[in-house]
Amino acid sequence: MKIRETEIQGLLVLEPKVFEDARGYFYECYNERLFSEHGLPAGWVQDNESRSAMNVIRGLHYQLAPYAQAKLIRVLEGAILDVAVDLRKGSPTYGRWSGIGISSDNRLQLLVPKGCAHGFRVLTKSATVLYKCDDFYNPRAERSILFSDSHIAIDWGIDPAAAVVSEKDLNAPSFAGADNNFIFGNI
Repeated sequence: MKIRETEIQGLLVLEPKVFEDARGYFYECYNERLFSEHGLPAGWVQDNESRSAMNVIRGLHYQLAPYAQAKLIRVLEGAILDVAVDLRKGSPTYGRWSGIGISSDNRLQLLVPKGCAHGFRVLTKSATVLYKCDDFYNPRAERSILFSDSHIAIDWGIDPAAAVVSEKDLNAPSFAGADNNFIFGNI
């Protein structure tokens, strides 16, 4: 597995080695030993799966510390633009976003570290997204940031008015108004 860094510390793109032949393909999408050897989260405790239609935007979601979650994202069907926003005060990339196209064809995975908000836009007719979390969902710690916040200025590749977004996500606070207790190097 190749591990590529992004401009946000701890936000990693994982590219598995895929074995293809006339029968189809095989690849190892997670190996606890390999993750541990590279200092990556290895204690996944919850898997989540979502299916969404084209132009759905989910996010930007996160949980406050001490319930913050690292997430390992992959796409089982379709394609998404997967985005993370650095919320760790004191980080050189605080308030910045990074995004990557992930699909069932390229089989890339995105490792989103604790202290980052996460969201995605569906680029195909539909997409099924699977993500592992290293801590359990805690509704009292759940927070979000408005996907179209001008301070972050994420290029979703779509007019925000044309995006399909939940009422909850449409009413999320701005980056400046969001609860955030993350300190860089302390998560």
